[in-house]
Amino acid sequence: MAKYGTNVDKKWQEKWESTGFHKFDENAPGEKLYTLEMFSYPSGAKLHAGHWFNYGPTDSWARFKKMQGYNVFQPMGFDAFGLPAENYAIKTGVHPKDSTEQNIENMETQLKAMGAMFNWDHEVVTCRPDYYKWTQWIFALLYKNNLAYRKKAPVNWCPSCNTVLANEQVKEGLCERCDTEVTKKDLTQWFLKITDYAEELLQDLDKLDWPEKTKAMQKHWIGKSKGAEATFKIDNSDLTFDVFTTRVDTLNGVTYVVLAPESPMVQDVTLPEFKAAVENYRIEAAKQTDIERQSISREKTGVFTGSYAINPINGKKVPIWVADYVLATYGTGCVMAVPAHDDRDFEFATKFKLPIDRVIKGKENVDDALPFTEHGILVNSGEFDNLTTAAAKEAIVNKLSENNLGRWKINYRLRDWLVSRQRYWGAPIPIIHCDKCGTVVVPDEQLPVKLPYDVAFAPDGKSPLAKCDEFINTTCPTCGGPAKREADTLDTFVCSSWYQMRYVDNNNSEIIFDKDKVNKMLPVDKYVGGPEHACMHLLYARFITKALRDLGYLDFDEPFKSLTHQGLILGPDGQKMSKSKGNTISPDDYIIDFGADVFRMYLMFGFSYVEGGAWSDDGIKSMHKFVERIERTIETLRDELSNDQNTKTTMEKEEKELNYARHYAIKNITIDTDKFQFNTAIARIMEFVNALVKYSAVENKNTSFLKETLKDFIMIIAPFAPHFGEEQWELLEGDFSVFNSNWPEVDEKALIKEEIEIAIQINGKIKERIEIPATLTEDEIKVEALNNTKIKESLEGMDVKKVIIIKGRLVNIVAK
Repeated sequence: MAKYGTNVDKKWQEKWESTGFHKFDENAPGEKLYTLEMFSYPSGAKLHAGHWFNYGPTDSWARFKKMQGYNVFQPMGFDAFGLPAENYAIKTGVHPKDSTEQNIENMETQLKAMGAMFNWDHEVVTCRPDYYKWTQWIFALLYKNNLAYRKKAPVNWCPSCNTVLANEQVKEGLCERCDTEVTKKDLTQWFLKITDYAEELLQDLDKLDWPEKTKAMQKHWIGKSKGAEATFKIDNSDLTFDVFTTRVDTLNGVTYVVLAPESPMVQDVTLPEFKAAVENYRIEAAKQTDIERQSISREKTGVFTGSYAINPINGKKVPIWVADYVLATYGTGCVMAVPAHDDRDFEFATKFKLPIDRVIKGKENVDDALPFTEHGILVNSGEFDNLTTAAAKEAIVNKLSENNLGRWKINYRLRDWLVSRQRYWGAPIPIIHCDKCGTVVVPDEQLPVKLPYDVAFAPDGKSPLAKCDEFINTTCPTCGGPAKREADTLDTFVCSSWYQMRYVDNNNSEIIFDKDKVNKMLPVDKYVGGPEHACMHLLYARFITKALRDLGYLDFDEPFKSLTHQGLILGPDGQKMSKSKGNTISPDDYIIDFGADVFRMYLMFGFSYVEGGAWSDDGIKSMHKFVERIERTIETLRDELSNDQNTKTTMEKEEKELNYARHYAIKNITIDTDKFQFNTAIARIMEFVNALVKYSAVENKNTSFLKETLKDFIMIIAPFAPHFGEEQWELLEGDFSVFNSNWPEVDEKALIKEEIEIAIQINGKIKERIEIPATLTEDEIKVEALNNTKIKESLEGMDVKKVIIIKGRLVNIVAK
């Protein structure tokens, strides 16, 4: 027989390929099951263990579901635009298109060597024109429906490289290319209006079978706050600004207000003698990231503008400060400070010796202004004294509204999606700028706007495409006059926000996809990928789905019905894998040595799927030995089938024991695999193997029972070791393929034991094991234990004080 290894892998991969076994037929019988793993980015030359941990176990789940009768659709593709390929081009001179296409070829080979049942006929590659034509079409569609717009916004700027950096290019406030301190700079950018869907994105989370932590992260990111807006007038000026607050009842306690450093209002309110200090402070604030500025532990800093605002509820003048703990991107970019009831404001007021006025007295802690509490009765609040919190909010907003100085307001932390990227390797934004016609969207018939090949990559402060005359100079589609193309490219998350739809109809050159086909196949039934995408890719894909639905292209609300996050495979040192640490694990050598199935089974058994853990060479070697043991056991039992023609119909004790192990395994592997609990599923397989080994010692075997048991065993191991399973099935049954078989059904009657084994302890130490009828009562079990010959001998000369029975497991006799 062929021993399992790469020879068996290759044999079955070639057979699956030649027969088209993994091709998807939408009209095949069975309920559709769209299984999707987050596609990989071909930035490196090869797949690593992390890719395998995503794809291998998910493929096992999909194979299991196929055997349960589902019509499984499991495509694969590549998220192929993006920054790493461009950085590699700048560093080495290898064009991003060339390096990316070569990496895709390498990774396709590796993915096929994995033995997954990917539908390669449905492959998508986001950097190819037949795909990004439709990414551009989506942008154009959103623009034509007022869901895309252009405005000035602060971006990361490296003064050394003289270029804009995406957030992922900034590491601890420094440019990843040259370690120069990154600053902020205002540039005109393109945005998608995801905020139009903030409420729906929030409410629809309850529909989804997603990890609660991921849903909580999206809720926090969307950040819905119910409150009010109060309008502050600037003293000695006609200017005003609005402040959003969830605690309008503390308006009487405002002792100062704070503007974000990047707020346009800062220049308008700063008096001449304070301008130098304020401008220096704004420059320093621009060097900090939003995360650093919001840190609770960071010492508060700020600067006075010299101006005062008028509190709209009591007419008091309060100073206007600039402080970097306020962000222009949240609320109105202005906050009212109530230091008596907010720790952050209290710290700031204490440092700069600003007034602290108590407004609210807590019922439980009447002597302390802090902590800030929802409960209590207002004091020091003039006409609002002695009102409850809720009543005070209502009364104050009513008074502000009467004077056009306030209103109820719902605010979201979510900001519109900035999609402009000042880099080359991305989908060109399909916009033309004409001096006569203004901003013009590229007509559908002129898509795709192709990315030129010959472009200078060296960063000099401009988008690389702006330096390519052949690309940038064009004709206005409206007036026919000379015009310029948009030089920015799209964020790669735009490409990945809709790929799950294109997979279904990936070769359609006439329209983005056939609506009926997509409505039939989506939402994705099971989506698997890393949790790091919770507030980016997963949120953006939800937005694009809802927008396309509203524009008539889809009939569903959400892209991914059920979501599972895989854990992280760490290096052998327990640290996150990285080339710099020298702890990365490449699958290729292990597959050569042990075969793809051993590698897959080690990943599934060695780690909890949602947690991951540290790689172990000893662990994969142990799994290799286990697979060899399975192979020897099946071979031994299979040989006996041809030598022994015993077809007795009644089960002896040994058959009953094996039958119990068989159906116990079927039941629990079914439950565990459905839940992505692969480690415990394989543990049940190990128990089944132990039962087979034990049965192999029986002389007078029931061969018809044995063959059915072996068939069930091969069927339940096949999803976890597909090449091995196919090989064993062919040797046993002589036909193709095990994955055409129906998943075994559990016989609950086989799980009812007539006899059970229990341990008998004396003072906590096991002295004997006996088999007893499963139906015995506790009193009967006690009699059986005390009458056992060996136990009697051990108890000689001792007095039995107590007998403790744990039914089905043990009897503990306490004696002295």
